[in-house]
Amino acid sequence: MKKVFYYAVSALMLGLMINCSQDKGKEDKKDRNMFGHYIPRGLTITTEGLTPGYVMFSVPNSGSTYLVNRDGKVVHEWKGTYEAFNSYLMDDGSVFVGENDVDYPVFGFGGPYGRIQKISWDGKVLWDYELADEKHILHHDFAVKPNGNILAIVYEAISYEEALAMGRAPHLIPHSGPWLEKIVELEPQGERGAKVVWEWNLADHLIQDLDPEKPNYGDPGAHPELLNFNTGDSIPEPISQDSLDQLKTMGHGGRNLTRFNPMSDLYHFNAINYHPELEQIAISSPELSEILIIDQSTTTEEAASHSGGKRGKGGDFLYRWGNPENYHHGDSTQRRLMYQHDVRWIEPGKPGAGNLTIFNNNIPNVPDSLQYTAIYEIKPPLLDDGTYLLRETGDYGPDELEWSYVAKDTLSFYASFISGAHRMENGNTFINAGPMGRFFEVTPDRDIVWEYINPYRGKATKPNGDPDDPMPMAYSTFRATFVPADHPAFAGKTLEPLDPQPEEFKLPPPPPKEEKEE
Repeated sequence: MKKVFYYAVSALMLGLMINCSQDKGKEDKKDRNMFGHYIPRGLTITTEGLTPGYVMFSVPNSGSTYLVNRDGKVVHEWKGTYEAFNSYLMDDGSVFVGENDVDYPVFGFGGPYGRIQKISWDGKVLWDYELADEKHILHHDFAVKPNGNILAIVYEAISYEEALAMGRAPHLIPHSGPWLEKIVELEPQGERGAKVVWEWNLADHLIQDLDPEKPNYGDPGAHPELLNFNTGDSIPEPISQDSLDQLKTMGHGGRNLTRFNPMSDLYHFNAINYHPELEQIAISSPELSEILIIDQSTTTEEAASHSGGKRGKGGDFLYRWGNPENYHHGDSTQRRLMYQHDVRWIEPGKPGAGNLTIFNNNIPNVPDSLQYTAIYEIKPPLLDDGTYLLRETGDYGPDELEWSYVAKDTLSFYASFISGAHRMENGNTFINAGPMGRFFEVTPDRDIVWEYINPYRGKATKPNGDPDDPMPMAYSTFRATFVPADHPAFAGKTLEPLDPQPEEFKLPPPPPKEEKEE
């Protein structure tokens, strides 16, 4: 799938400039205001009988993470050193927060941030870890294990020549080389250190049917446990230097954009979730339009192989769902996921426990030509030994959804990138439509019982001190999490609305529209 929407403003604008320069006609006339410009913000819907609790989210363009009560009032703030990306609450009231490192090299679009901080309830930075160099960078998401270690997604840059030697077709290799993916388990040490205690590399689990003289040659259709290294679109020719200069002048394109690295982000892993009882990891790849599950009961050596661990599969995929065409089963009509985000297991004690929820961002809507968004709940075909049923047809089920949410008019719920959803204790589902910064709770019957639209934006600047252009992602939020009132983090703490409340961000008035000549 072509990358039209990235997390970063830079890549979004790049896609628009390169691919969308022509008039879009009908679609422009049906602008759904996906970013929520100039709409009412704050608490917009509330009802009786809500589960007591709070919503936690990192404020865009800010180092702050806010906790908002059911009345839409900020009751607590954790403040990190750098621009916050996403956050996870610990039982002691601290948060782990992914933060945007100010000077990381090479990478610069597609969701890299490079740094994780742990911040105490009272605002002290307890841990500040950086993983951002010319070959690797933390990006998008991480998961905190029960032992306090962190499972983090990492880009790994390789050269054009390395990708060619691994069997990728030349027309599929970005000119400056692709970014592959790895997952590392970090054991925090001291105030700034971490020990890598486990590692998994996508490069160890590739297959290609292009060149029998190169590694990993085989039939992808016979090996769904491996990734076909030749999925994807042909790489466009490099943009011109003039176009690059124009992007930079406009403040778009990312700090490290070059003529040759658009499309380097091949798989764009954007979510990771850990199941402690199964010792398994779920991953989302929107470029594949698939979710993937791997075994973490392996050693690092076993994770690099095709055997070992409790399931005997090493680091190969135990399960994949969403787009079987990637491994030569079915065609585009069997595809179920469309640039999805935020795969999560439903936790024990919650309705649907053991199922997976997925934010399916960009579903085609042929009659209207406009895409829409849905939340899916699926029941993966888990077997007693912790593996998953591969059907006689050579692919994985299920065919049917356990539950889904789509707006009643279909089109009004649309978030083409970022975003997420998770199941609540009462059986409702909490949803973050990320581009707009819209957080809402829906019942199993799909009724909205609470809605809050983020009114905040920080004042972080670019590394050179220039202000950051708020358009179009003025209020956009990568993640938002509902936290029940009885969470251990709140024990013994008084959660009253801050006085004064943080200053809300107001977009400058839009420029007046030019009158068209008759």
